[in-house]
Amino acid sequence: MRSHLCGEINETLDGQSVTLCGWVDRRRDLGGLIFISLRDHAGIVQVVAEPDSAAFAAAGRLRNEYCVRIRGVVRMRPASQWNESMATGKIEVLAAEVEVLNAAAPIPLLMTDEDGEEIRLRYRYLDLRRPRMQKNIRIRAKLNQSIHRHLDGRGFLEIETPILTRATPEGARDYLVPSRVQAGKFFALPQSPQLFKQLLMMAGMDRYYQIARCFRDEDLRADRQPEFTQLDMELSFVDEAGVQEVAEDLIRAVFSDVLAVKLPTPFTRMRWKDALENYGSDKPDLRYPMRLYSVDEHVSHVDFRVFSGPANADGQRVAALRVPGGADFSRKQIDQYTTFVARYGARGLAWIKVKDAAAGLAGLQSPIAKFLDDKAWKGIAAQTGVESGDLLFFGAGEWLQTSVFMGHLLVRCGQDLELSVAGWQPLWVTDFPMFEWDEDNHRYTAMHHPFTAPQADSADDLRAAPGGTLSRGYDMVLNGAEIGGGSIRIHKPEMQQAVFELLGIGKDEAEAKFGFLLEALRYGCPPHGGIAFGLDRIAALMAGEASIRDVIAFPKTTTAQCPLTDAPSVIATEQLDELHIEVKTPRDCS
Repeated sequence: MRSHLCGEINETLDGQSVTLCGWVDRRRDLGGLIFISLRDHAGIVQVVAEPDSAAFAAAGRLRNEYCVRIRGVVRMRPASQWNESMATGKIEVLAAEVEVLNAAAPIPLLMTDEDGEEIRLRYRYLDLRRPRMQKNIRIRAKLNQSIHRHLDGRGFLEIETPILTRATPEGARDYLVPSRVQAGKFFALPQSPQLFKQLLMMAGMDRYYQIARCFRDEDLRADRQPEFTQLDMELSFVDEAGVQEVAEDLIRAVFSDVLAVKLPTPFTRMRWKDALENYGSDKPDLRYPMRLYSVDEHVSHVDFRVFSGPANADGQRVAALRVPGGADFSRKQIDQYTTFVARYGARGLAWIKVKDAAAGLAGLQSPIAKFLDDKAWKGIAAQTGVESGDLLFFGAGEWLQTSVFMGHLLVRCGQDLELSVAGWQPLWVTDFPMFEWDEDNHRYTAMHHPFTAPQADSADDLRAAPGGTLSRGYDMVLNGAEIGGGSIRIHKPEMQQAVFELLGIGKDEAEAKFGFLLEALRYGCPPHGGIAFGLDRIAALMAGEASIRDVIAFPKTTTAQCPLTDAPSVIATEQLDELHIEVKTPRDCS
């Protein structure tokens, strides 16, 4: 039906006849001439219908989003009319014939970024026609293609794992699927292929991968969806360095293939504790040229309990953040930052404006300057490298909470002052704690998942110091986003049983939920490890999108609904009866 794509038409085709198919992006009727911007997935080309041509009358009847076929001749535009912002901007097509393949009803959305999310998802098939969305979906397709090429060429087997499986505790609620033939029993949709990929290592498959659909029934954010896609990888007879080398090579390859971007070799490594200490995050964004400083030693002696209390207490800290040029902040702006960090548990935010760094204490403007002496200020100034015109923010309290709210403040100030350095900053975050203490339930929870191996020589060593044991887990972070997480797995049954015990999973419960895994570990399980990458997040980063919904063809809303198909929906009573299910509404349960 067509000889060329719209985006392929250029000056090398001058004088040639072409046949194009696409949608009317815009029509302008100038009386003597009709201009049509014709769009397909490759781009937009300008078509001109002149009044003495057979195409003129048909062109006059066109409206936005009509699906058409146009035959014509390529010709150069006058140099004064060249549009350098378009790949086809030096030429136009003189229409000889215009055929309407399918007319379009009045379009219910603007087909621009001004459309709200609800209407964009309701008419997603129209929204996806836009050049921005075409670009995003094609970036994602190229990402998948690159992954397959790279891993297929390095001895990995692509193996599918079950979608219908059993419920396992992996940190989020399962989506449940009732079984018709096993009355009263349910499958669960997988939160990840974790256990199956470990079983594949036990089966001697050595190197496995899968671009897997996964499901979690959790509250949604910009980077969350109830169904998502991850690249799942697992390798046998490896340590942390072995998995990380393979994963780094892959990410470098896909960024080169998709964006022609060269990422550094090797990636930066950072321990979890150092990431929190210096950046207030376990996924630091190294594009911001700022960091946190622990100034405990400089303020431990001052007569200001807000500082000296935490500075002298175990497990607490006083953290300082230098904001370049921040001395120009108004008091209103500073108050807004104080309100901002309160969301993350901060009970206050101290600050110092440095008007004249050379003048010492006399050059400071701050409500807390009166509590500092020369020794304290000289130590703070030397450690932070503060200069005239800068602002120092201070947070104090429990170590982790203070680190986290100051980390959020770091990013917020960096964004507001546009301090981000262009480019890509990948890194590995390693040496996570094995467990977190759940104060509400008085028990340990797994920092990653319960199948991550600890940095302990034996199960007895782990039991002796669970709170101080680090894991063999690692995350890959890119520009402040965690794009992948993995670990070396537990490959001995006694260590796996010890981890279950510390997580409050007794022997009977472990056998009921994970008996197949514990049994498999007894039959010569090899050392193994792996990683899973969030492809939605990687595609969003590549496309420059803030939300993963803009790189997913048919995503859900933040309330886990699909406006296009009106899912989820009410199920007929007859079908529920077949499944032996009775539905109770919230009103029934009240």
